[in-house]
This record gives sequence, C-alpha cells and structure tokens, in this order.
Amino acid sequence: MNNITQNTREYNPKYKEKKKLFSEKEIIFRSQNRAKVLTISSKAQVLFLCVLFVIGAWSFYSYHIYNKSGVMVSVKNKELETTRDAYTNLMGDFMSLQKNISNLLSNLGGKSSSKEIEKYKRQASVMEDKIKLLSASNDWASEEKLEEKISLSEAVLQRDIAASERDELKRQMNEMEDIIDELKEAEMEVLEKVSKISSKEVGKIKSAFKEINVPLKKQGLYFNPQANRKNAKGGLFEPEKTPKLRDKEISKKISEIYKDVDDLEYYKEIVRFVPLGKPVWSYWLTSPFGGRADPFNKKRARHKGVDLASRTGNKIKTMAQGKVTRAGFAGGYGNLVEVDHGNGFKTKYAHMNKIYVKKGQQVEAQDVLGEVGNTGRSTGPHLHYEILYRGVPVDPMPFMKAKIS
Repeated sequence: MNNITQNTREYNPKYKEKKKLFSEKEIIFRSQNRAKVLTISSKAQVLFLCVLFVIGAWSFYSYHIYNKSGVMVSVKNKELETTRDAYTNLMGDFMSLQKNISNLLSNLGGKSSSKEIEKYKRQASVMEDKIKLLSASNDWASEEKLEEKISLSEAVLQRDIAASERDELKRQMNEMEDIIDELKEAEMEVLEKVSKISSKEVGKIKSAFKEINVPLKKQGLYFNPQANRKNAKGGLFEPEKTPKLRDKEISKKISEIYKDVDDLEYYKEIVRFVPLGKPVWSYWLTSPFGGRADPFNKKRARHKGVDLASRTGNKIKTMAQGKVTRAGFAGGYGNLVEVDHGNGFKTKYAHMNKIYVKKGQQVEAQDVLGEVGNTGRSTGPHLHYEILYRGVPVDPMPFMKAKIS
C-alpha cells in the first residue's frame, strides 16, 4: 500500500510537495561549456535578509535624524538672527540714549561736573567702545547697521515720546475738564449765594420803603425810590466788549447778579438819605403822632411828631445823611436841629439839652447831633422827633421800626 502511494506521488502531475521558506537555493553559472553550481544554505539566506533589514533601518533612522537636524538648525538660525537683531537693537538704543544724554549734559554746561555724572560718562564711554569693537569684528553688527538701528531707534523713541506726551496731554485735558466742571459747579453755587444775598438785601430795603409808605399814603403821598433812576441816564459811549465766557448758564447767572448788584448799590445809595431807625437808643413813647390832648391846657391839638422820653444827656443821632439847615433855639421847640436829607425828606429834633452841630454842616448817618433835654415847651426830658416828606409831617414810628439790617 505504501509503494502504491509513493508511486502515485511520483507520477501524479497535480501534486506538488510543500517547500520550506528558506530552503536551499542553487545558482548555476555556465562558462566555456562548463557549469558551476553555487549552493546558498537556509542560514545564509536568513543572515543576508537580516543584514538587509539592518541596513534599511539604519538608512531610515539616518534620514529621519538628518531631517530633524535640519529643522533644528533652521530654528536655531532663526533664533540666532532674532538674538542678533535684538542685540543690535539694544546697542542702537544704548548709542541713541548715550547721544541724547551727552547732548543733555553738554547743554547743562558747568552743572554736569558732579562725580556721579562723570562716573556715568566714563562707564558709557567704555561701553560705547566695546560696542564699536564688536561692530568692527562682526558683519551682522557693522557700524552701518548700527547707525541704521540708531536712526530707527531715535525715530521710534521720538514716536513713543510723542505718543506718551499725547496720552499725558489727553489725561491732563480730561483732568482739566473734570476740574472745570467742578469749578463750574462751585461758581454756580457761589453765584447763587451772591444772587440770594443781593436779592435779600434789596428785599430788606424794599420792605423798609414799603413800611414807610404806609404813613405817607395816609397823607396822600408816596415815596418812589426808582423815580430818579428811570430818567437818570447819560455818559460817554463805550462799546460793550464781547464776553469771552462761552458757558451760557454762567453768563446768564452773572448778568442776573450784575443786575441784582446794581439794584443793591442803587437802593443802598437811596437809603442813605432816608431816615430809617431810632434817633435815640433808649426811649419810651409818651405821645404819638396825630391828635392828642395838649400836655399844658388839655385841649385837642395836632401833634406833628412823636415824643420819645429818655434820660437827659442821652445822645441823639441822625438816621440818614444830610445837611443841617437849622441849629439853635426855636421858641416852643426849645433847642432845635433840622436836617434836610434830600429826596423830599427832612427831620426835626426838638427840646435838646445840647446841640453839637452847626447850620450848613454835612452829617452822615449815625452822627451825633446833640443830647436829650427839657428845653422849650416841655414837661420833662424827651426828644420831640418829626419827619417831613415834601413839607408834610408824617408818622415817624414806621420809619423808626423799619429795619434793613
């Protein structure tokens, strides 16, 4: 049975024996009708294949390392160029700074002789020499490139300085605008206070004039403090200057204050000639203005003033500016002083103990005219006080009670 199978393998054309991967190989060389056979064993084939694998792996590794080294060299070259540029820029900045400081020191003249400055100049000079030496020995740091860098650095420095100054100027302008806004608020507050004070003072004077017009109206009279002001105009022509203040709110407020101040000044001027206040500091009213029983004969009589009882010797003061038109003994009035205040107002002071003024003398408000006495037709020491407006006697009490301070 085995023989049959073996014969079948030998003669069956479809059957092929399975060969090994690295079976022995024979290489036949023919030359001059002779044949030579070279046999390559399985071990030799495996060894040759290993050598080929090692050579391939080494080639791939070498190629990879070469490419990587090229990239690294390129990166390092770029870093070197960047470092050189940075170094050149630094040298340029130093040279530019050194030049500017040298110019500054030369402009200072004799003031630059301190030890610290001299020491700095020597150090800077040594550093400058080293930079020039380095520039001479390296192409990448030549003097031409250095000068170019210096010029560029100076331009950049000037640009940066200009930008810094611009930013600082903007900051200062913003601060100035804030300060101006604060000043405007403060000015408006001050102007408001000034306006209120002026209006208040004018209001006091107007209120006093309103009070004294009460007795005047009873006599068919009226004191108009604006009477002279309406028609009192004149003076040289002077063109008004264009205001430089552009803030309309402040400008309007200032105009209002000017008007209020003008009013206040006018009313203060007018009130100087209107007898407002008490002619004696301490008194009590013993006889009012108007009808009364005569103190001597008890008959009804018309009293043209008020009797203000006071101690003998108490000072009598005028309450307004004016001119003394009478000073001396006047019968039943006793010692009498009469003052013309203008604007239609006159005052009389009777029964005085002593007279301190003379006829024709100019007096100011609060000037002492004399002393309380008991001269003339009098029952005791007192001041007979009269106020006349346009020659008509009016009740002095509203004038005495009117207050402007």
